Amino acid sequence: MTSRAIFRLMFGFYSLVFFGFLFGPLILMGVTAFNTPTYPQAYPFESFTTQWFADLISDRDLMDGLVNSLIIGAGVVLLAVPVGLAGAIVMTQVYWRARGLYYLLVVSPVLMPGVILGISTVIFWKDVTRVTDAKFFYDGFFLTILGQSTFISAYCMLVFLARLQRFDTAQDDAARDLGATQFQVFRDILLPFLRPAVLSASVLAFLSSFENYNTTTFAILSDKTMVTVLAGRVRQGTTPAISALAVLIIAVTLIGAMIYEVLRRREAARAARAAATASDDVLERLEAPAPGRA
Repeated sequence: MTSRAIFRLMFGFYSLVFFGFLFGPLILMGVTAFNTPTYPQAYPFESFTTQWFADLISDRDLMDGLVNSLIIGAGVVLLAVPVGLAGAIVMTQVYWRARGLYYLLVVSPVLMPGVILGISTVIFWKDVTRVTDAKFFYDGFFLTILGQSTFISAYCMLVFLARLQRFDTAQDDAARDLGATQFQVFRDILLPFLRPAVLSASVLAFLSSFENYNTTTFAILSDKTMVTVLAGRVRQGTTPAISALAVLIIAVTLIGAMIYEVLRRREAARAARAAATASDDVLERLEAPAPGRA
């Protein structure tokens, strides 16, 4: 046996173990969602059923938590993405000697434990409510959106910074020389360039909010999200309805990824056709005889 054959054998074994560890629990959970026993059981598979999906839909606490998670996720996207974008733009404008300190300050919430962020958010806004007598501030949804946005906005900023590193500042300078205002440069040049990063940061912010537990469990107060409801259910004993929920989440994720990939390929094909058409037009103009020549 040659060394190349041993390498292929070890690489195949490692790949099998890696993907088995990664997708094995998901496959087992998918099987338990369609098995009849009342406790999640993948083997033996007794009979096929969709009862657990019906039980999931009729579970009022879990459905209310899901709706709350969607609302909070949307709020986090609306807050964290603009804050992250602003932080990234400021990062490119800050004097280079101060960038290290600025970067440390804006990224520090990522290094902070989520429990500390949740508790500090509740304590701070509770004092604000007592001083201002504005009951709106001491609300579970409001506190959770703020608590999660403190570190999710840092994630968004990193996404925008990665995109801004490829931005040609000559476009900014040319637009200013032609009389464009700062807002026009941002709207017509920078924002279209950052459109893929805005989409990526929005998806990242929503998913980070949707699955967050440490900050949410303190900031949500008496309300509940899907994650906090699931945590309570798991401590009491899980049911196949939880597996059914996991199957639905995986299905939605896969469908969204496929739709995005189809749209991305269509846009790439459209851009390639436009580039080819422009190239053909240039060639036709170059090959056309000059005026006055036979």
